[in-house]
Amino acid sequence: MSAVPARRMIAVMVLVPVVVALALWAFAWPAARTAPRDLPIGVAGPAAAVTQMKQGLEQREGAFEVHRYDDEAAARAAVEDRVVYGAVVAGPEGTKLLTASGAGPVVAQLLKEAVTAQAPAGAQMQVTDVAPLPSGDPRGTALAASALPLALAGVAAGALVTMAGLHGARAAATLLGASVLVGITATAITHSWLGVLQGDWWTEAAALSLTVAAPGATVAGFAALLGTPGIGLGALLMVLLGNPFSGAASAPELLPEPVGALGQWLPPGAGATLLRSVAYFDGRGAAAPLLTLSVWAALGLVAVLAGGRRRTPALAEPRHPSPVPVA
Repeated sequence: MSAVPARRMIAVMVLVPVVVALALWAFAWPAARTAPRDLPIGVAGPAAAVTQMKQGLEQREGAFEVHRYDDEAAARAAVEDRVVYGAVVAGPEGTKLLTASGAGPVVAQLLKEAVTAQAPAGAQMQVTDVAPLPSGDPRGTALAASALPLALAGVAAGALVTMAGLHGARAAATLLGASVLVGITATAITHSWLGVLQGDWWTEAAALSLTVAAPGATVAGFAALLGTPGIGLGALLMVLLGNPFSGAASAPELLPEPVGALGQWLPPGAGATLLRSVAYFDGRGAAAPLLTLSVWAALGLVAVLAGGRRRTPALAEPRHPSPVPVA
């Protein structure tokens, strides 16, 4: 056996386990270590009751970040504005828990269990869902499942633009056009058909379009600057890291540090947060993910345009006809 095929065999045998190990780390590790970490939660009511509730929540060191509010109205506003995931309100009629399953049904269930565990035996607790999920997706699984297809759509768009030989302005226009059409199609399926989303139709379509455009422009931008290997780099960043770190199935604060925070700086995580905001909270809390997606999309398109300009001079060079031999 010659040396070259032998080296290739060894490289393949080593590379496959490395890729599998990386994929398991990226997907299985965050899922196996899901737990609240500085999860924002509010407390409101009389001073003595609030102090007791706060102490009870802080017994789980590092689990909750407790915000204090004057009354139920202020606590409810904080939940609706996505400042906190829920709030415990003490009153003369007992304890009330405000949740927001639209921000993450896993978090809403976790808060219910945590507050119930520290309540006195036999105490009645009223649970109010401030931002409920629609009847078409009562467990929020459909929205969580959309993160991977949207990331794949963006990667595919960037890869196809590159492989089709499109450059510069044509590549950028194709990416944007494909992203808009994907956003409209996805909204028609999730909002109009499945009833998974319940916000403004066109706002959701814009959010979905941007969620696809950001990874698409990133992949195409990497390819424009690095060549074909850029497609693999973009896919690695968006799918292998961005998807499991997105927190779409739970919440960023339930993922191990610093994965939760890192995921919100990548398009899949920012896209999931933006979609929740526009679908269930009338756009509240959308500023940060909107900015993140816009920056990724803008930088990717700049790279695409820059790569197109580098190719333009070579393409524009005049071809000198071969001299015709004179008989």
